[in-house]
Amino acid sequence: MTDLFSPLRLGAIELSNRVVMSSLTRNRAGEGNVPTELVAEYYRQRASAGLILTEASPICAEGHGYPRTPGIHTAAQVAGWKKVTDAVHAAGGRIALQLWHVGRISHPDLQPGGAAPVAPSALRPAGQVMTLKGMQEYVTPRALETAELPALVASYVEAAKNAMAAGFDGVEIHAGNGYLLDQFLRSSTNNRSDAYGGSKENRARLLLEVLAAVCAAIGNGRVGVRLSPVTPFNDISDANPQETFEYVVGELNRFDLAFLDILQGTGGAPAEQWLPFDYASLRAIYKGNLILNNGYDFATGQAAVEGGVADAIAYGRALLANPDLVERFRRGAPLNQPDYTKLYTGEEKGYTDYPFLAD
Repeated sequence: MTDLFSPLRLGAIELSNRVVMSSLTRNRAGEGNVPTELVAEYYRQRASAGLILTEASPICAEGHGYPRTPGIHTAAQVAGWKKVTDAVHAAGGRIALQLWHVGRISHPDLQPGGAAPVAPSALRPAGQVMTLKGMQEYVTPRALETAELPALVASYVEAAKNAMAAGFDGVEIHAGNGYLLDQFLRSSTNNRSDAYGGSKENRARLLLEVLAAVCAAIGNGRVGVRLSPVTPFNDISDANPQETFEYVVGELNRFDLAFLDILQGTGGAPAEQWLPFDYASLRAIYKGNLILNNGYDFATGQAAVEGGVADAIAYGRALLANPDLVERFRRGAPLNQPDYTKLYTGEEKGYTDYPFLAD
């Protein structure tokens, strides 16, 4: 019987088990947003997961929206990530880089030359953003011109090539959680009147162009994508998410991707608080490998894989606090609890100091 401990092939990537580490922003990059030796140690510790999906990595200087997030757009950043991939591979793991552009979820203090962040439309998000000067109100972004979009697609391609140069096994295109590609997909953040706005087909156009270009550059067997159909994170919603995302997922079939990673529900909220959405319909539509993500424990993850609901399960907080999560699952051992006060600060505290099981 297939279960969480069964091997799995995701395109060109061979996994020893079906426990996937979900992407988690940790804000530990060094000067120049370069991954450090501490970052390498953090991921090395978690190499027993079947696949590590790294924290989101900005594809260009304009793609940053938080301090100390490790990019993939300079030579120094590529070299820093190479130390990470070398460490993970030496420990027998597999690792894919999540490619990220935050769009409007940024601030001029985090942008080159103090420019306004960019977005599909000039719609200001509610809330505040963390900057090096502390929390500040979001600003109204600048709407991207149609003529700028080919260069944006090229930035994703260059980032994917950089990821391959850094030794990653693959990349995940981040098209969820209210960031740039999600802002194009969902109706509340996209009021464009060109070929990239209006209908669901138009709103999905940029994501599909990015996927086509990245697959052509590095091979479709090394490319995955993250979607989050109903999460309201970063002040985003869609008038008809079922229709929008059934269309998007159907279109993904033509790429024969390594995987589709679906963030279910509404962030960290319990399942009973999730906004309504029929995820089973996406499983029926999508012909490739499906990773499900959000709120799974060992029992529910095992049941999802055994029942064919998903091919693998992504764990975030559990792997954050339990670098040996796979072995803990095997033994039925208790889990460490995350230190939420150290999610985004603390250097090694709450990062690389979680205890392993005794042999």
